Amino acid sequence: MIGLGRRGMGLAAVALIAVAGVYGLLRWRAAQEAIPRFQTQEVGRGDIVRTVTANGTLNPVVLVNVGTQISGTILKLYVDFNQRVRAGEVLAELDPALILAQVRVQESGLQNAQATLKLARLKEQRSRVLVERKFVTESQLEEAVQAREAAEAQVASASAQLERERANLRYTVIRSPVSGVVVSRSVDLGQTVAASFQTPTLFQIAQDLRQMQIDTSVAEADIGGIVVGSPVRFNVDAYPERQFQGQVRQIRLNPTIQQNVVTYNVVVAVDNAESLLIPGMTAHARFNAGSRRDALRIPNTALRYRPARKDVARPRPPNGAIVYRLAGDRPEGVAVKTGLSDAQYTEVLEGPLRIGDRLIVEETGPKGEKPGGRFGLRLF
Repeated sequence: MIGLGRRGMGLAAVALIAVAGVYGLLRWRAAQEAIPRFQTQEVGRGDIVRTVTANGTLNPVVLVNVGTQISGTILKLYVDFNQRVRAGEVLAELDPALILAQVRVQESGLQNAQATLKLARLKEQRSRVLVERKFVTESQLEEAVQAREAAEAQVASASAQLERERANLRYTVIRSPVSGVVVSRSVDLGQTVAASFQTPTLFQIAQDLRQMQIDTSVAEADIGGIVVGSPVRFNVDAYPERQFQGQVRQIRLNPTIQQNVVTYNVVVAVDNAESLLIPGMTAHARFNAGSRRDALRIPNTALRYRPARKDVARPRPPNGAIVYRLAGDRPEGVAVKTGLSDAQYTEVLEGPLRIGDRLIVEETGPKGEKPGGRFGLRLF
């Protein structure tokens, strides 16, 4: 009985020691897992290229809308889509029948006014002779002079009306004002065009499709980095595997505001010597908004990191930028002055950072969980 009692006490002691060991191991593992784990990236040097993206439409540099100043019916068409034309070449003719009739009416009116003027001049001459012989009064001469002046004014008015109708007759022949390519034709043979309130557009002629431009919309936040003459790369959906080159030609000062979003039209000059680009294509442009070579740079993710612990010092940054480098096993706040930034890196202009410093980009809790997660292990 005594042996069994001593044996039981020994087993109990071993069990207590085992429980204490397991409890201590679990506490140690919990303490280790509770220590934050940091993902870091090193400070280094490299090139930074800031790129601004924008979509735009390819357009001819000079696109002329050819219209008509008079109304009428299309009598003849001489050109069609994609046809090359020369300056002064006839594009179409309107039916001139009504205009010709008006011309004849005005010619008759002019002849009538000229006949009236001829008679008024003869009466004036006769009145002057009679006044000299004292057969008529001065007032009768003045009436003859007034009749002659009125007849002259009538002749001038009839001449102007005739010239206007002759000009309208010339306008029945539609000619190309420039040399180029017909990119649009809005009328057909026999169609009636009305020019009562506004000039209808009959044709659109691109002066030279070998030189084109992209009209893009750039947000106000990105317009400051774009300068005239800077290179532009772009591609179109028709040739997704090919990259085209262009150059900023103009930044138009007139803003476009839609739903409180301000954009500016940036015009990109494009060389289309191969004639691959067609008006109306959508271009996906990438502007070079600045670059730095061999700059001291940090990852952008480091600028977004903030420690979960409240006891970490947070210095006042000179321009709102603060990063945390790993000092031992604790984060250390560092204020920096930043410069140019691209999609991955930001330039460091001032600050105590050195090449090789490990900057914290992410913090994880126990077993890789984010700090503040709902499923942390807590032992007592």
